[in-house]
Amino acid sequence: MNTDPIMGERRQLINVAYRLLGSLADAEDVVQETFVRWYALSPEQQDAIQVPGAWLTTVASRICLDLLGSARARRERYVGEWVPEPLPDGSTADPVDRITLDESVTMAFLVVLESMTPAERVTFILHDVFRYPFGEVAEIVGRTPAACRQLATSARRRVRAAQAAPAPAARQAVLVKDFKKAWEAKDISALIGLLDPDATAIADGGGVVSAVLDPVVGGEQIARYTVQIAALAGDAMTILESTVNGQPGLVAQVDGVTVMVIAFDVVDDRIKHIWAVRNPEKLRPWA
Repeated sequence: MNTDPIMGERRQLINVAYRLLGSLADAEDVVQETFVRWYALSPEQQDAIQVPGAWLTTVASRICLDLLGSARARRERYVGEWVPEPLPDGSTADPVDRITLDESVTMAFLVVLESMTPAERVTFILHDVFRYPFGEVAEIVGRTPAACRQLATSARRRVRAAQAAPAPAARQAVLVKDFKKAWEAKDISALIGLLDPDATAIADGGGVVSAVLDPVVGGEQIARYTVQIAALAGDAMTILESTVNGQPGLVAQVDGVTVMVIAFDVVDDRIKHIWAVRNPEKLRPWA
């Protein structure tokens, strides 16, 4: 058992960094770099830090802020659509690395976060999700507390504009189960009935595996594309119900290997958004 109190902060740091970056792999790198910086301090410097956990969160958040600034350029070079890294239910994860699954890690929420500026995202997550006071947030993002209040207000507007009230989890589970059955049966009419007429489906292959490069828009178009995937895969693909970022989702496997993780957003009793992650680099936690 690790008795180092500094390492005991790891889970909190992973939770913060994942929400800030939308990538578990990047979050792990940030936490590793944060610990490197702590252990590079002299014993005297460490002793002078009254609240090590706060120091670690500050450092990790600043690293994330820098990464978010460069991420936009990287995303422009990314092949196809970029979707946040999906999370399993955590039942098999090491407890110190487990992400707390709540409304702040749903795929729909993470996608909204991607529309924010780096400063907005850091301010909003630290203040509205983790309840850090604006004074502390201001020191992290290099703004005044008043400016941070404005950033948080702007971020909340983005969330309200992009997100409708989600369907109850039980209803989401039923729709996802029905989607799975219709997909397996290659039933286009049933799929259309489950999808919002203006639904959007986004696939992320990262240029590593084949995936549609642009969003598929419209319930009928998505239904037909879904059936095409099933026809191409044949009997080799198995579709399983799973928890994806804390909500009902699906996992596609070939020979026991996860090849796709699918998250859903249900609005007004119809599936409004689908995010299908195929990039194997983002499926590490699903191995």
